[in-house]
Amino acid sequence: MKPLGTGSEPIPSGPWDVVVVGAGAAGLMTCLELPDGLRVLLVNRNTSQRSSSRWAQGGIASVTRRDDNSGSHATDTIHAGAGLCDGDAVRLLVEQAPHCVDRLLELGMDFDRNSDGSLATTLEAAHSHHRVLHVQDRTGHALVDVLRQHAEQRPGLLHRRGVRVSQLWVENGHCCGVQVLDGCRLQWIRSRAVVLATGGGGHLYTNTTNPAQAAGEGIALAWAAGAAVEDLEFVQFHPTALKLPGAPCFLISEAVRGEGGRLVDAAGNSPVTDLPGADLAPRDQVSRALLKSMRLQGIDHIGLDLSGIPRDQAERRFPTILERCRNHNLNPLEQPIPVAPAAHYWMGGVATDLNAATSLPGLYAVGEAACTGLHGANRLASNSLMECLVFARQLGAIDLPAVSEDEREHWRNRGNSISTSEIHARSNTSIGELTRSIDQLSEQCWDVAGVNRSRAGMQTLLQMTRSAMSPLEREELLCIVHRQSHQQLLELKEPSRQELNLLLDLIHRQRTTALLLEACLFRTESRGGHFRSDAPCSLPQWRRHSRQMKGEGIQTRSVTE
Repeated sequence: MKPLGTGSEPIPSGPWDVVVVGAGAAGLMTCLELPDGLRVLLVNRNTSQRSSSRWAQGGIASVTRRDDNSGSHATDTIHAGAGLCDGDAVRLLVEQAPHCVDRLLELGMDFDRNSDGSLATTLEAAHSHHRVLHVQDRTGHALVDVLRQHAEQRPGLLHRRGVRVSQLWVENGHCCGVQVLDGCRLQWIRSRAVVLATGGGGHLYTNTTNPAQAAGEGIALAWAAGAAVEDLEFVQFHPTALKLPGAPCFLISEAVRGEGGRLVDAAGNSPVTDLPGADLAPRDQVSRALLKSMRLQGIDHIGLDLSGIPRDQAERRFPTILERCRNHNLNPLEQPIPVAPAAHYWMGGVATDLNAATSLPGLYAVGEAACTGLHGANRLASNSLMECLVFARQLGAIDLPAVSEDEREHWRNRGNSISTSEIHARSNTSIGELTRSIDQLSEQCWDVAGVNRSRAGMQTLLQMTRSAMSPLEREELLCIVHRQSHQQLLELKEPSRQELNLLLDLIHRQRTTALLLEACLFRTESRGGHFRSDAPCSLPQWRRHSRQMKGEGIQTRSVTE
């Protein structure tokens, strides 16, 4: 098979073998690992190459040193996960991680090396050994570049940017395609399977280290289609994001503290001195300690002091971080960097098994959009990029439903029966109002479901969100999306297209925020990334996963040992 074109002509309506949604590390690795000979459509909502994976600074966790072993990696993962890690998922990751490192080296991943040529490793929070591989402080960027270079050479792959999935196509309890908004065109795409690699939900919060598209859209799509989602209450808040007026939250990698950086208040005292592990204690503990110190002192940031790192080492290991700080007129090697906690990683997601399959046949999920059971209640640093690689590798054995020759002939002739219509419908809500509603929801989510949570605030926001969804769902543009025939291609005129994009942004954010709040209210304890000030202790009866499905009350699932 020859590579397919990447022009702006309408996407062929299928049947494709697999549609992959999202072009970060998870989506690209999926494209590389799917069996040869398949027709694969890779759709990416961004026209640029931005993704959470590209922003990942710290590294990729794997055993590569003789003084380390997979048992220790597993123990560290389980300890960080606060009792909710599924043993089978942990074992799969730690056993497959070294093989994935070999695979990356074959693909040309240029990891940093020691003077003797061995792979360089660093220490990050809650790891008992130096096992985090890195490419300076731009590991995610380097990983995505390597994967994209190889994935886009795959025969039979069509990669289309600027395409968002508006809903999943479900027939007879089976996911069999997607509805996409491709520029001004709204159309249905048929496929034998769909893989969600849409990333996490950090942008549900106003303070986040994630790019704007990471707002939990994959979770909203999967839940609406009938797939189970799990552990949505567990959000990891990174303790050290750049905190400057008017500047975006920029992650200051945990590796900075692994190399000798220290958290200090204005008086030079450590706000984490009482934590086991101090600066390298689990992220949820460090984040709460920083917020407590900031609240007591009436300040909005803590300092990250790099003076403990030799200057030449800091310049060599963290060029991106130092450059970003200097662009904001900071001198990070002379004065502490102002930092504060921000939403960083979502342990919860679309529930999957060890083969990346969801509870909805035909639908798979990989990366931060998925909940594999690996992370439990709190992700071990740098396990996430490796999780993308390990579970994408599982799709090399994907089991696709057979397609008869009659079906193929039907779809080959389908183009003759597709009708095209222009859409001029307008939203009842202005673009400005929609944008303000999105911003307000993320601010409210940060206030009540951020690092510290309690019932009263979350219950109020949940009721407000549910109430706001009802009139929005009646918007004509959204009704057109849900009524569209599989035989139709709709062309939206401006500004209808822009309004529909914002309506989809808002309704998906509302849906995912409501699911998050329901899970947070359901778990009446504190564990890992979920901390409730009105229930601050962990309770043994809550050593279970939360599980949500459309049309059913929230339930629990036992932990796999």
